[in-house]
Amino acid sequence: MGQIDQLFWGSIVLGVCAVIHVGMLTVAIGLLERIAQPLHLHRRSVQVAVMVLVAFAMIVLSHTIQVWFWAGIMIYMDAFVFWFDSLYFALVTYTTVGYGDIVLPIEFRVFGAFGGVTGILCFGISTAFLVSLIGRLLPRSLMGPRD
Repeated sequence: MGQIDQLFWGSIVLGVCAVIHVGMLTVAIGLLERIAQPLHLHRRSVQVAVMVLVAFAMIVLSHTIQVWFWAGIMIYMDAFVFWFDSLYFALVTYTTVGYGDIVLPIEFRVFGAFGGVTGILCFGISTAFLVSLIGRLLPRSLMGPRD
């Protein structure tokens, strides 16, 4: 695969992952809205715990789907022969750990780097989502005085 092809297909897969992630967060928001009302009958600590756990579970599911998607694409493109190697490489790259014990063939390296870019962007969105959610769930008394 040439450099232009790697840039093109890497951008496409990154874009699909962005759609998956935003879609999953949208589903999470809908789910949180549906469970918020029944939770008003419970203590505040239970409400916060359930809401954060549901959001966290949806985020983990979204990242897991994306790692499997990257692994599947690399198998499909014949960058790897074995699923274990492809999944391991996708996970290590997506999380930007990058051990380097398994590397892509040279004709896929630019393409593979897009997996790391995808992870950075989606982890950033996940962090912003959780910070916003927790900020909205914390009682005003914990947030301190406003200037």
